Amino acid sequence: MSERFVAAVVQDCAVVFDRAATVDKAIGLIAEAAKQDAKLIVFPEAFVSGYPKGLDFGARVGVRKEKGRDEFARYFNSAIEVPGTETQAIGAAARAARAHVVIGVIEQGGATLYCTILFFSPEGELLGKHRKLMPTAMERLIWGFGDGSTMPVFETPLGRLGAVICWENYMPLMRTAMYAKNIQLYCAPTADDRDSWGPSMIHVALEGRCYVISACQYLTRGDCPDDYAAIQGNDPEIVLMRGGSCIVSPLGEMLLAPNFDGPGIFTHEIDLGEITRAKYDLDVTGHYARPDVFKLFVNERPMQAVVNSLGEDADPFSEGEGAEG
Repeated sequence: MSERFVAAVVQDCAVVFDRAATVDKAIGLIAEAAKQDAKLIVFPEAFVSGYPKGLDFGARVGVRKEKGRDEFARYFNSAIEVPGTETQAIGAAARAARAHVVIGVIEQGGATLYCTILFFSPEGELLGKHRKLMPTAMERLIWGFGDGSTMPVFETPLGRLGAVICWENYMPLMRTAMYAKNIQLYCAPTADDRDSWGPSMIHVALEGRCYVISACQYLTRGDCPDDYAAIQGNDPEIVLMRGGSCIVSPLGEMLLAPNFDGPGIFTHEIDLGEITRAKYDLDVTGHYARPDVFKLFVNERPMQAVVNSLGEDADPFSEGEGAEG
């Protein structure tokens, strides 16, 4: 395991609703990060093919407009299948960069969209994915809910790597589940560009005694299609998401302070040895836990709406056909 390496956060935006162009852009950004010696490259939430900031998809309580259905169809058609052609292209870019890549995508899962994080190895392998468990507010109209079967932490040459998306970071029990997996490289792709996000990332790093690497898009109205009906207005100079990407040490030091100046690729060196030093006095699922008082149960089985028993007796609440143990 490499004790020291360079991590990069990509603070940029999708080519909104254009799947092919966004993947091409991601490939170029991966190559640029590799030129800065990055071995871990983290993209924002919903990078492929966009976080639809400011859209309402024609919805009011009890009402859905036809225009909103058209907007959803455009958004759905810009999403990707996992695995698929686009994941192969991103994997090839990771292989060329010889880097781990963590990237937010909108995933087609049947007729439902999921906000998903994909993990790629330096060999170009798609290691796995995490589907957002709890879409926030209006996100619930356009994204489905992930289940516990996609909450991985991967053992990599860089360290134990996982991701928690945006406001999932405000779910204390989810954070606890990730700490119990001994996560070391805690990626937090987000669309939250508020001043309060940076302090939240400091808290997570201190609580988990891990490196927190958070990437947010920098998106202007001019980056969106002409008919993008954002509530913020049509001036192309309007900033819809202002970034705020950051990297925090296991003792809560802002190694890379939130950046709101525009798009860019920002890097900092990671030293895994700092995690051991930090856990000397706090390990929230180890020596600082009280399992005699508090316990957390985590259901990591796939939760399928339809389970076919193939004529055999089956427990309808057990794992579905082909599910991982």
